[in-house]
Amino acid sequence: MTTISLIVPCYNAARTLRLCLESALSQTRPPDEIVVVDDASTDGSAAIAEGLGCRVIRLPENRGVSAARNAGVEHTTGDVVFFLDSDVALRPDAVANAVEILQRDPGYGCVHGIYDTEPLIDDGPIERYRILHAVHWRRRQLGEVGSAVFALAAVRREALLAAGRFDEGLRDSEDVEYSSRLALRCRIVLTDAVAGRHDDGSRLLPILTEQWRRALPVIPLMARAAARGTAGDAKLARANRPAGILACGLAMASLPLAALHPALLAAPAAAVTGFVLADPELLRFVHRQRGTAFTAYFMAVHLAVHVVLVAGLAAGSPRAIPSLHAMVRKGRPIPGR
Repeated sequence: MTTISLIVPCYNAARTLRLCLESALSQTRPPDEIVVVDDASTDGSAAIAEGLGCRVIRLPENRGVSAARNAGVEHTTGDVVFFLDSDVALRPDAVANAVEILQRDPGYGCVHGIYDTEPLIDDGPIERYRILHAVHWRRRQLGEVGSAVFALAAVRREALLAAGRFDEGLRDSEDVEYSSRLALRCRIVLTDAVAGRHDDGSRLLPILTEQWRRALPVIPLMARAAARGTAGDAKLARANRPAGILACGLAMASLPLAALHPALLAAPAAAVTGFVLADPELLRFVHRQRGTAFTAYFMAVHLAVHVVLVAGLAAGSPRAIPSLHAMVRKGRPIPGR
């Protein structure tokens, strides 16, 4: 019989950890073990986990989610490792559905899921923006994919061991880098049969700061994956329409023209219009969920996020030069050429 180890990386997650672990304990297919890896929390998270009967592994210093996941894998034995972020509460059938998919097709090595449209704890419009965007782009990608998000993901242990450890030098985009290695060893599927409520960020400035951090390594990671001969299926590239990213970049590049003559404001205005219309499915989805006024708000926040995304991609691009040089030395074509 397939055994399941559920691993929860945790850092100062007292606000959501109880909801997360109660959902894990209430699964129709209970995990054989639930291990919380406490990444040097200072808010009593470990005590919450122990109070619910979970095994806790304490890291002596804060080392990031990659180190916590690696420690969880090392201290568990299940045939399937189910990674669950501490700010996600699973639907009752999530673990059972993930295992059933893995058993149905031996070629699948990783099954990961999506979020519900309602947040775990509703903290206002910024969080609703984040949740709806995350739900929409994941639903758009349902099926076999080239990458995984490990917030709620089941992975065969042999596939994990073959791909190696999570890169502990990365505190952002670690799932992008790890997926590029995992995809070489197994097939990955994204499914709405594995779902949970997520507690996301609720303040704009921290979200923009996080977007900047996540954007910086994307181009270098894609170049590194291409140098290895893999797809480099970056999460940001899947989460946002390329046409929208391009339109936002054109708006930013053309905005200085307005200093020459006010009429030249038409160029960035047209680019912003193009940005809004770049993903009509997203517009319809948000409108169905929250109505017209929230859709306008959503797109204003979405534009601000894209401005930071484009700036971060541009700022991080020079880091890709060593990988591009390596591709030239190996005689591989540079992407886009």
